[in-house]
Amino acid sequence: MTLTFFPRLTSGSTVEPLGHNHWLLTIPAGPAGRYRWAQLDDYMQLNRNKFLWQPPIKLSLRARLSAPDLPGTWGFGFWNDPFNASLGIGGAARRTPALPDTAWFFYGSPSNYLAFRDDHPAHGLLAATFASTAIPPLLLALALPLVPLLAWPRSALLLRRWARAFIREDATRLELDVTAWHAYELELTQAHVRFALDGQPVFKTAVAPKSRQGFVLWIDNQYAAFPPDGRLRFGTLQNPQPAWLEVEDINIES
Repeated sequence: MTLTFFPRLTSGSTVEPLGHNHWLLTIPAGPAGRYRWAQLDDYMQLNRNKFLWQPPIKLSLRARLSAPDLPGTWGFGFWNDPFNASLGIGGAARRTPALPDTAWFFYGSPSNYLAFRDDHPAHGLLAATFASTAIPPLLLALALPLVPLLAWPRSALLLRRWARAFIREDATRLELDVTAWHAYELELTQAHVRFALDGQPVFKTAVAPKSRQGFVLWIDNQYAAFPPDGRLRFGTLQNPQPAWLEVEDINIES
């Protein structure tokens, strides 16, 4: 099928087509306190039950970055857009919240800590998955009054442990020079997710999301942390230099 991607970006950022199936996503330099973001996805304006992809699916692309240790996050893969708009920073929520279902290559700088389990890597370049229990949106909405409890570390720690009962996760950290071109591949089936780099397998897990998925590819200066001490933190980081993510040969097979 023909792939159609929609750009989303904040002021000063760019999503530039360099040729057929070849893109450059750039965010400008700037201080902390202002969100800078560039993204391509295929689910803009779609309800979750209309997202385009469900297992079995396979993604492949080539990518390189402007620097190895960019402040913020970047990545590509499949997810269900659970938080609607970047954890509430810069954007408008158009869907009811959901628990996360993801299979992606995800980079988070050291300020990030995106894991509910203490024994899993939570920042760096990760091959990572989340697979959540399907909970009706109405029941999930009943849990919203618990959100203020995240402001207190002791109660937040209890909620973090409680989340493990509903959100399974798996991840491995990858070590490579991201400023050089590499071929990234992930294959999602009902039974597993398989990740490969430059044609070589690097990770396989049985923690596989089963909901309908959207394709996403992005770079930003955001951080979010829910570490073992329960001190929830999120915000934006200074990036002294412009940062970019270049991708080509995006292919999705269903």
